[in-house]
Amino acid sequence: MGQKVHPRGLRLGIIYNWSSRWFFSNKKAYREALLSDSNIRTLLMKKLSFASITQIDIERAINKMTVVIHSVKPGMIIGRGGKGLEEVKKFISSYFVSGKKGKMVKLEIKIEPVNRPYTNSYYVAQTIAEKLVKNFPHRSVVHNTMNRVMEAGAKGVKIQLGGRIAGAEISRREKYFLGVMPTSTIREEVDFAKYAALTKSGYIGVKVWICR
Repeated sequence: MGQKVHPRGLRLGIIYNWSSRWFFSNKKAYREALLSDSNIRTLLMKKLSFASITQIDIERAINKMTVVIHSVKPGMIIGRGGKGLEEVKKFISSYFVSGKKGKMVKLEIKIEPVNRPYTNSYYVAQTIAEKLVKNFPHRSVVHNTMNRVMEAGAKGVKIQLGGRIAGAEISRREKYFLGVMPTSTIREEVDFAKYAALTKSGYIGVKVWICR
């Protein structure tokens, strides 16, 4: 069961909150808002990748939309005098924010800092993937990262690599464990993320489980 169910989805509403917080009874409005949220996340993750974004939460009301960006380097998004924040606001407004009958929806952006980045699975997966792209030895990268995760105060960590690891001709999967990883225990706060590293020999998938 622990390997079949998404660890975050299993704990939604119990430990974790939804990343999109709104409700529309109208099917068309619901569909449009869902697609809009997905596009906002995809584009912002690409545009602000230099600031190590880990999560984007979106809240909607009738004429208001709040985008909460969780970042390891919040200062790089805000910029001098909040210039960067205004650019992000314009970027989102130009693409997605339009209300009924052509009226603009009020947009608010909040930047939340990630205090302990090495207990965040998305940041850890991204860090490993970036080093694999730069051709670092995969075993030393994984073991060093796991040690840093445990030093940050985690109870356990599991990392899985899949693909043509180290440029091998045949793809394979490798799993690494450190500490405790109860995948089926719902009351345990298990954070999960996956990230793809595009190397010269093809994609290597990185999956990270962190028991906080």
